[in-house]
Amino acid sequence: MITVKPLSSQLPRWQSLWRDSIRSPDELLKLLGLQAFSQHVSMQAHGQFPILVPRGFVTKMRSNDINDPLLRQILPLVNEEYLIPGFSLDAVGDIAAREATGVLHKYQGRALLITTGACAINCRYCFRRHFPYAQENAASNQWNSAIKYLQEDESIEELILSGGDPLSLSTGKLRNLSDLLKPIKHIKRLRFHTRLPVVLPERIDQEFLDWISELPFQIVFVIHANHTNELDSTVGDALQKLKSTGATLLNQSVLLKGVNDNIDDLVLLSNRLFDFGVLPYYLHLLDKVHGAAHFSVPMEQAKTILNEMLAKLPGYLVPKLVQEIAGQANKTPII
Repeated sequence: MITVKPLSSQLPRWQSLWRDSIRSPDELLKLLGLQAFSQHVSMQAHGQFPILVPRGFVTKMRSNDINDPLLRQILPLVNEEYLIPGFSLDAVGDIAAREATGVLHKYQGRALLITTGACAINCRYCFRRHFPYAQENAASNQWNSAIKYLQEDESIEELILSGGDPLSLSTGKLRNLSDLLKPIKHIKRLRFHTRLPVVLPERIDQEFLDWISELPFQIVFVIHANHTNELDSTVGDALQKLKSTGATLLNQSVLLKGVNDNIDDLVLLSNRLFDFGVLPYYLHLLDKVHGAAHFSVPMEQAKTILNEMLAKLPGYLVPKLVQEIAGQANKTPII
């Protein structure tokens, strides 16, 4: 029997678009008319944590603007090479929270599954940019170690699917995982932490929506959007489709210097999210991961920004300003 290797045209559209992502700093700068700024790019940082960005996300960036807020999130700069005191490889204590292969258990009633190391976009401030995905992937050994741990701990009511980005897995692989989770009766909620609906909205296709609609769990999507320019009508359509399944949609942002560290951008973001059926959830202070110090916003400035948001927005559109401190029993509220 002859096995025919699938052509790229046979892939779901979102996977074809993902494969066609930009993976070269030079190509990205050329597309944006920014070749003159190539000396600011760190090839060392790119080698350690390669640039990866879908072309559709790049179309939302302003040409000839090195300070574009979307570009700043994904361009590897020489600043990443600096060793800054207080910044580490494991900023939030993930390794200490490991309970089984790919299972992190930090908080009461909730466990987190590292479903994959893959993302559709490599954000330079990512707190897991140095995470040992090769050793800590719950999908290894057919999820056996992870499922065994989840079965045995009946205190776990909510399972957070993270990574990487869980939506970078095919719907077939996600369905295989959910089939293993369904018999675990004490798990009531599935929470997806994902950036794909924002950076690759084509991921929210009918096959995925059908699978979500069939799940017996309460479903929560926590998307990651930092700036209103990320949220165009294509993203809005994808989010509305997710909401139509009955899922709860929340957003968490990271407060990033030069990206969204001002009141106007954050007010616009909250309003645009609500237009698309998403409630603001968390506004995180930067996790102190090595390579991301240039994004850091001082605590007092963050407090000032939040107080201004409280004055300009209804309470349900103001995210909680929080910080994750390794070893704590919860996210630490700042105000």
